[in-house]
Amino acid sequence: MENYATPFEHEFAVLRLEVSVKAKNGLDFILAASAVWVAITGVWLLPGPVAQKGLITFFVGPLTLPLAWLLSRLLRTNWKLPHNPLQPLGLWLNIAQLFYFPFLIFIFSKYPAYFIMTYGIITGAHFFPYAWFYNTRAYAVLAGVISVGCLVIGLRTAGPTLYLVPAFVAAMLLVLAGLLYWAYCRQRAAYTQLSPGQLAAA
Repeated sequence: MENYATPFEHEFAVLRLEVSVKAKNGLDFILAASAVWVAITGVWLLPGPVAQKGLITFFVGPLTLPLAWLLSRLLRTNWKLPHNPLQPLGLWLNIAQLFYFPFLIFIFSKYPAYFIMTYGIITGAHFFPYAWFYNTRAYAVLAGVISVGCLVIGLRTAGPTLYLVPAFVAAMLLVLAGLLYWAYCRQRAAYTQLSPGQLAAA
């Protein structure tokens, strides 16, 4: 652990480190989202109008949460840390994404050809605050890469090639998953070096 100017800063850093390690930097959610975006890519490879594909996407997207719950059991991540006051913030940050959906619905109803691009941008952008929450820069970097990448691809594709947008998101989520696991391994090493007294003080 780094040296901090005050005991409060040290205790706060320990709390963040614990959230990162116990939740494995949200790896279960990212892997679940990767699988869902692979499925969405399959949807956009199907024949049919873009509005129909967008409607199906609306029903596929919510599968992320139950799939993340299943993966949390396999990866042994911990969603609940009652003694850690920072833990509920992760849920609030995830819920915040829902408030972008009125805009997404507007795009779907008025400009269905840009729906999947917008969905990808929202997905990428909502990762940004997790860079602070998990103290992992990968979230900030991939938030920008996914958002800008979706914009560029979305403006250059149309009709049958729109599947490139969800395919790009799925690929970048897998990259993010790898970076998060690498960060988790480093954070776990730092966490195991903490003394019981340091953990109790936090």
